[in-house]
Amino acid sequence: MGRFFRQSKAAHPAAPDPLASYDEWHRWSVENPAAFWGEIWQLCDIVGAASTGALPWLAVLEGGDVMQPPAVGDAVGDAVGDGAPGPRWFRGAQLNYAENLLRFTGDATAIIATDERGRRRELSRDALRSQVARVAGALRAAGIQPGDRVAGFLPNIPEAVVAALATAACGAIWSSCSPDFGTNGVLDRFGQIAPRVLFVADGYTYAGKAIDCLNRAREIAAAIPSIAHVVVIPFLGDAIAPEALAGLRDSMSFESFAARGAGAALEFEQLPFDHPLYVMYSSGTTGLPKCLVHGAGGTLLQIFKEHRLHIDLGDGDRIFYFTTCGWMMWNWLVNALATGATIVLYDGAPMPPVAPMTLWQLAADERVQVFGTSAKFIALSEKEGMSPASKCDLSALHTILSTGSPLAPAGYDYVARDVRPGVHLASISGGTDIISCFALANPCLPVWRGELQSRGLGMAVDVFDADGTPLRGAPGELVCTRPFPSMPVAFWNDPDGAKYRAAYFDFYPSVWRHGDWAEITVHDGLVIHGRSDATLNPGGVRIGTAEIYRQVDEMPEIVESVVIGQEQGDDDVRVVLFVRMREGFTLDEPLRDRIRRRIREHTSPHHVPRVILAVDDIPRTISGKITELAVRDVVHGREVKNTDALANPRALAHFRDRPELRM
Repeated sequence: MGRFFRQSKAAHPAAPDPLASYDEWHRWSVENPAAFWGEIWQLCDIVGAASTGALPWLAVLEGGDVMQPPAVGDAVGDAVGDGAPGPRWFRGAQLNYAENLLRFTGDATAIIATDERGRRRELSRDALRSQVARVAGALRAAGIQPGDRVAGFLPNIPEAVVAALATAACGAIWSSCSPDFGTNGVLDRFGQIAPRVLFVADGYTYAGKAIDCLNRAREIAAAIPSIAHVVVIPFLGDAIAPEALAGLRDSMSFESFAARGAGAALEFEQLPFDHPLYVMYSSGTTGLPKCLVHGAGGTLLQIFKEHRLHIDLGDGDRIFYFTTCGWMMWNWLVNALATGATIVLYDGAPMPPVAPMTLWQLAADERVQVFGTSAKFIALSEKEGMSPASKCDLSALHTILSTGSPLAPAGYDYVARDVRPGVHLASISGGTDIISCFALANPCLPVWRGELQSRGLGMAVDVFDADGTPLRGAPGELVCTRPFPSMPVAFWNDPDGAKYRAAYFDFYPSVWRHGDWAEITVHDGLVIHGRSDATLNPGGVRIGTAEIYRQVDEMPEIVESVVIGQEQGDDDVRVVLFVRMREGFTLDEPLRDRIRRRIREHTSPHHVPRVILAVDDIPRTISGKITELAVRDVVHGREVKNTDALANPRALAHFRDRPELRM
């Protein structure tokens, strides 16, 4: 960060001193968005077509005085908003996302890919560029033009990165789902955006099991008439047998498709800053998933800022994140190519039965500098008694990132003790909505146990009470009060912008309400207490579910838990806790007493569950997040509207018609 602060001070004399506090620099970055984001463009050294002026743009930000959905003109075709005044970034700039990620050439490694079967591949920068050129050439030969959609139903493999970058090179829009989605879950997503090309794999492996994808691919292709080409990638085997494609219309192998682009030059469509790059999806647990359209320039700048400034990622570093192609962290990881870093991919179970230390060993073997995972993985590593520090050489590792859910204080202790003493451990938080983070790592600041270190530069993040008054030291709604470049440029098929406004701007006028229940601490860090729509309200006291999880999930007998508020007839709720026990343990009354005592001592009497029940499984979204709302609906006898959004919908049966919950 220091070099960036010096660069910014030299260009903007009114900026803080380079040695000023992070708080001062954060304040400057949100109060001077044109200056700050213009400097981020310079830091990124963005490759693009020059505007007619002296700078690559005519204006960094227009209409930024009001926080609302952006004015995107006609950039997204059917997804266009109503054109009302709103923030518009880098007007006049022309760029191509893929060109910026593929700017590095030579024999240095761009991608390392492994899987739970122990297979390993490498692609050099030149090899990646060559593959992207072939696939982009094949897409153009298939008639793909700017604004068309290309979809991937794929494991986390190099071909997914190649297909996404080839799509971007053509100016088309990429959208992906991981292969653990069921057919209906894929149709709920891709069916809304009408892709013209579908990339699929023959299958994938998870926890030692080989799982076929081609039967679902047949159903998907048959149900979406816009799909003109299905491109099949061999992953379970070394090649695609012709008979495997029987019944899969308009299909061919990946190699046959890429051969159509053989000899094509690597060309990049130059397009406006806010030209659509990705369609991402909300979880879809309360209805059809919302289709969020993210722009090329905002995605590039925002994530580059996070990589270069907040996690100190540079040319030649290696970064790993455990993710699937259905989670925004995959897109976030791929963006690291823009810094010159090597991205490390892994496909499979995080703890395969035959080798539960796989991910930690991967970090050691590949000399990973930045290791990304979930709070759940860290908690399970501790519960399983793993001590990576004594088993693996993690000396290259300087940063561990955790997201997906709040990281409990005990997770910080475990990492410092048993994983990598002295490592920079950062819990980060953002979302698919912004394809980036609101709260981030910060190499300039200390790590406080149980806290997210800081609000991101350029992000006017605050916590409001119900009346819109900022809070300090008390929980409230996480908000953002000023525009930022990675806001969605639109929602798909939302011609008047009504869905967009309802999602974020209906609660507080001209303020982005993110949906997290959060608190700004005395250190100016953040604590996320859970989703605000899942907060509990026993006796009229609003509390976050994460406050309970932090206590329960530290108990060695318990694998994981989910907590809800059960409605009572007197307009009150009672707190109900469900726990999944570790093998060999039973939920008995002495354990229930210990759970209640621990929660009371470390939180408050309001947090103590009235009912504690054991379940064999807990429902999760396909991206791995526990879905409290689905559990709450089942307990109250309400229909769960979209079980296809769940990775394990059968788990809902463990919560239905429990006699212990009868009122």
